[in-house]
Amino acid sequence: MSDNSNDPGDGAWGTAGDSFTETTTQSWFSRIGSALTGILVGLVLLPLAGWGLFWNEGRAVQTARSLAEGAGLVQSVAAERPDPANEGRLVHISGAVRAEKPPGDPELNIAAPPGTLRLLRQVEMYQWQEQTSSETRTKLGGGTETVTTYNYRRVWHEGRLDSSRFRQPDGHQNPQPRHSSRAFNAPNVMIGGFRLSDAQVSGLSGGEAFVPPGANADGAIFIGGSADAPRVGDLRITWRAVKPEALSVIAAQLGDGFGPYATRAGDRLFRLDQGRVPAAAMIQAAQDENAMLTWILRLVGVVVIFIGWSLIFNPLKVLADVVPFIGSIVGFGTGLISAILTMIVAPTIIAIAWLFYRPLVGVLILAIGLAIAFGLTRLRRARPAIQGKPA
Repeated sequence: MSDNSNDPGDGAWGTAGDSFTETTTQSWFSRIGSALTGILVGLVLLPLAGWGLFWNEGRAVQTARSLAEGAGLVQSVAAERPDPANEGRLVHISGAVRAEKPPGDPELNIAAPPGTLRLLRQVEMYQWQEQTSSETRTKLGGGTETVTTYNYRRVWHEGRLDSSRFRQPDGHQNPQPRHSSRAFNAPNVMIGGFRLSDAQVSGLSGGEAFVPPGANADGAIFIGGSADAPRVGDLRITWRAVKPEALSVIAAQLGDGFGPYATRAGDRLFRLDQGRVPAAAMIQAAQDENAMLTWILRLVGVVVIFIGWSLIFNPLKVLADVVPFIGSIVGFGTGLISAILTMIVAPTIIAIAWLFYRPLVGVLILAIGLAIAFGLTRLRRARPAIQGKPA
């Protein structure tokens, strides 16, 4: 059970300027209970992470096959006029873009410059921000003592920080901002004779800074007191204008517009890039993004598996923490075991997934995982033999 010593009368809190410290303690028996609960969490995380790794490999293969299928089907067509013969087919179109009129910000009476397809408004509010830092030490007997420092400072931040969740909300309340970040799209965006839907235009990002009339030297409009001495609740607003001269699309032709193309492999292909980009380059960029996402999700799965094993073995460290020095040694050992098991389990799951989706590559990955396991086993058996030899 945790003993939260946070009554100001017992000296557990200390203040220094606009910050304070809080000391909490947790008994050894409470830590054992938490560690045993952690075993259940670990037993849930392991199969979830394994399923996630397996699913990710299937997703990666399906996307790769869909892109390969798209590369073989896509046809580059003229943007000037939709050809009814291409209805429903996967087409690539690249051309100059235009809109009926630039978008505007009606709330603040801001008009975007000519050629703008999207006007992105960023609203920052001057507000309180809570920062925390903690230091935990294990005491003789297995209990822990944690000293947490809470610091409060005023910063410019996009969106409102929920001050009701602060450890000390009194004196650090953040008001609701009068405006929020938004995006405004131009109407009737056309590439030659093809029309982009509002949702498709919303896929455009980036842009360049747009300084409206009346902005200060930083290109922002300030709402509140003094820009040199802001107060909590004051707003700083900036805009970005997305104004590409040309756009490139890979999608299914639907009338005079576009929609996702359903591949036999299972994915739906739609890609919108700024500039005049060849179809091959757009497909390659999508393949690179798929590879990057695959590795990111693999890393996430590996980390979750390691956390799962760590939670399962954590009770051993907590039991040994009766003597903190011994607990540190046991903690290092359980961490090493968790890492080794992760190195074995994660590649094995990936290999099984590849055996299911791509057998030849799966055999290679499985062989690597088994080789690692075999090498670690031989190394473990060799150590006693070396130690047993006479000097």
